[in-house]
Amino acid sequence: MKKDIHPQSYRPVVFKDSASGFSFLSQSCARSRQTVTWEDGQEYPLVVLGISSASHPFYTGQQVFVDTAGRVDKFKQRLAKTKAAQKQAAGFKKKR
Repeated sequence: MKKDIHPQSYRPVVFKDSASGFSFLSQSCARSRQTVTWEDGQEYPLVVLGISSASHPFYTGQQVFVDTAGRVDKFKQRLAKTKAAQKQAAGFKKKR
């Protein structure tokens, strides 16, 4: 690794997912006022996350797929209405 490319505050930090309770140790510059004792017995800064791979629906397999075919049909209907209104407006201008 190259020397002097990381900030001075680059250190091991424990990240904890508040939704699932999952924790992991990684390198980071994230600031934290909280500390926690990790599995190795050492104390590290603690950063609490709102969501991580342990609780995100994409990674847990609980992802809900949106009916894209229905969305496309609705868009095509709105587009047809808009085009019809534009044609009617163009015909109205010609009559004047």
